[in-house]
Amino acid sequence: MTPDAAAVVAASNAWIWYPDDATVIEDADHLLVRWPDRFGSPPELQRVAGSSDPRRVVAAVTEQVRAWDEDTFIGWVKLDAPVGLEEELVARGGQLRETVDVLAQSLVDVPDLAVPAGGEIRWRNDPQAFKDGAAVAVAAFEQGSLPDDDRAEADAAEYAADFFANRGGSVVAYVDGRPAGTGGLTFVDGVARLWGGAVHPDLRGRGIYRAVLAERLRYAAERGGTIALVKGRVQTSGPILRRAGFVTYGQERSYRVPL
Repeated sequence: MTPDAAAVVAASNAWIWYPDDATVIEDADHLLVRWPDRFGSPPELQRVAGSSDPRRVVAAVTEQVRAWDEDTFIGWVKLDAPVGLEEELVARGGQLRETVDVLAQSLVDVPDLAVPAGGEIRWRNDPQAFKDGAAVAVAAFEQGSLPDDDRAEADAAEYAADFFANRGGSVVAYVDGRPAGTGGLTFVDGVARLWGGAVHPDLRGRGIYRAVLAERLRYAAERGGTIALVKGRVQTSGPILRRAGFVTYGQERSYRVPL
């Protein structure tokens, strides 16, 4: 069964995330997020309403980013972005940073994706598992920082609360005892939002991403999920997800815009 296109697009457009300690500027036209220092990322224009004037929005974002003493921001062109937003970002010197496929799969019939030999999957519900997953993500994405003990304990407790309340969580995969892969899941209105899928650069090509994916799909399907939604990088996770039965519904692009 293939998910309805309109439902997938709506779920994709509704998918917005930032941590509780981020600085957020939001109005009817746009959503701008300044990430906490631990993320090591510039401010991010996450949403621009389809009815908004791209020039006016980007001008306002530029002014705010300068007020934060930042010299760069990331601008996303989502499925519901207004006509002309991408051209406005490029006109201001924006360089293509990332292209992701918006992919979805029905959770009615989840494929059997085998875990690699010697592998183990754990949910990141304790501080050590949380740290192990963070170490994989930092190595894979080449950004961010490792959590200290207090942060690991607090975030692991939050993940555990989400897991047992059927809201999702995050997993870490091990190969021969070594942290090898990670990926998260947020469960919203029957939609499993899959995020943060990553494999340690030294351990790629061994089916670890597939194993992390399988565990999250199992969790969502067992809790009555209807759609699994993921935004996969075109050149890395996208092909793996399509081989696992996901269907592409469009693309989103982000631009790094210097001031």
